Amino acid sequence: MEGPLAGIRVLELGTLIAAPFAARLFAEFGAEVIKIEQPGQGDPLRKWRKLHQGTSLWWYLQSRNKKSIALDLKSTDGVAIAKALAARADVVIENFRPGALEKMGLGWNVLSELNPKLTLVRISGYGQTGPYHDRPGFGAIGEAMGGLRYTTGDPQSPPARTGISIGDSLASLHAVIGALMSLLHVRTGGEGQIVDVSLFESVFNLMESLVPEYDLMGHVRARSGGSLPGISPSNTYPTSDGSYVVIAGNSDAIFKRLMTTIGRSDLAADGTLATNDGRVARNAELDAAIADWTRRHTVAEALEALEAAGVPAGRIYSVADIVDDPHYAAREMIVPTILPGEVSVKMPGIVPKLSGTPGTIRWSGPELGEHTEVVLAELGKTEQDIRELRQRGVVQ
Repeated sequence: MEGPLAGIRVLELGTLIAAPFAARLFAEFGAEVIKIEQPGQGDPLRKWRKLHQGTSLWWYLQSRNKKSIALDLKSTDGVAIAKALAARADVVIENFRPGALEKMGLGWNVLSELNPKLTLVRISGYGQTGPYHDRPGFGAIGEAMGGLRYTTGDPQSPPARTGISIGDSLASLHAVIGALMSLLHVRTGGEGQIVDVSLFESVFNLMESLVPEYDLMGHVRARSGGSLPGISPSNTYPTSDGSYVVIAGNSDAIFKRLMTTIGRSDLAADGTLATNDGRVARNAELDAAIADWTRRHTVAEALEALEAAGVPAGRIYSVADIVDDPHYAAREMIVPTILPGEVSVKMPGIVPKLSGTPGTIRWSGPELGEHTEVVLAELGKTEQDIRELRQRGVVQ
């Protein structure tokens, strides 16, 4: 079955995380994604984290369904081939520092003249304009500048980070959204355009009412551990078996059911706690009451009681919990993939779920330059042309 993006051609010029993750989402839903890698080592992600036969498991996930062409963009012939590919593409995705694409001879003025319908997605730390635009920026910096780090962690500890590259991934999602908007504009008769995505803005975009709270009331939202500031009760609570349970009892009706379940009908009936603003004022009292109840129950016991009462709750999942969970399996979120050496490994499934044109996994991340000959042949290069390019080190 063809995906909803079948017929869309994407040229990926990025490395590591942000641009490649965005291109992966295109590839999973049917777009033809051609990834350009530098001959030699290719994308540095090939060597990040745990390796299988010398190649990163992350790579096999991040680059599934993509075609790899090893092309030297520092050479005149390499740039010419990149231009030819861009001329046939609907989307080009890159995450170099601003100005790097122009130095290669692949700036917007060049690409848009070759292909007026082209969408150029540019992901960078600080965006293509502004006083910081030429600074180097990784996801961690975007998380810090975007406000996420300041609000994450225990109040008595230094600002914490999540255990994943959340800043890069948020930029990837915004990049895909912007690219799809641009493609729709082109399909309805418009011209191509630049989609300018910065890491810090992608994080900042999720920071809810942070700014108006500060501007109007002078409130600086800070770290709050496992609780959700201004929304009560919603926190992580200890259990008798040394674990934790996450409980979100913050809607008015759910709050009453939660209080009844933990044996605090007095709080359920308290009119001053009927709405969120009243509960926030007594949040510490409510958290203490809930924790007093959870400490007397195991995770399983607490979840059984809360589920029966219709109170949203859950335990903290490790990756072992995820892989063994029946709901993950039922949602096809853990899928088998074959790696080199005929090794089977579980990988994450595809999000979102489309009922009519779902995404598919056709192959895992390719070998460096695995599709070089195929891609060049589609550009009209003969076997002799390709042989000469390889001998000169332009392609691999």
